[in-house]
Amino acid sequence: MRTLIRTVFVLILVAVVAVLLLGYWPAGLSLQKPGTASPSSGTDASGRIDTERVRERAADLGEKAAVATQKIQESVTEAALTTKIKAKMALDDTLKARAVDVSTTGSTVTVSGQVPTAAARTRALALARETDGVSVVIDRLEVRSTP
Repeated sequence: MRTLIRTVFVLILVAVVAVLLLGYWPAGLSLQKPGTASPSSGTDASGRIDTERVRERAADLGEKAAVATQKIQESVTEAALTTKIKAKMALDDTLKARAVDVSTTGSTVTVSGQVPTAAARTRALALARETDGVSVVIDRLEVRSTP
């Protein structure tokens, strides 16, 4: 859920930056005095469009959008891996999935929390390792039998 909120926030931020940098602000909502040129608008003092400056700004914005898109894709991929593993654990009768935390960074998965037996630990790690897209599983599970 946190990843989805972060993704929406990044998209809104990119849209606002694009609006401000490219000067596509609605006509009735001017942020400057009439007759003055904005340094980021791509116009000179006479109001003519400086195409070279606009191209530079657009290229810069395109690069920033590409970086933001890459980060979003990575976050979505990580969330998908975490969700797949948690779903496998929830469906497994030998594990109490609520006591096991799964976090993903890239293709590295960290499994932590408490399990009642060594067999449950082995099963949790096996479920994580056999998930497509996982390259490394870090074991931070503790075996603690409940009294």
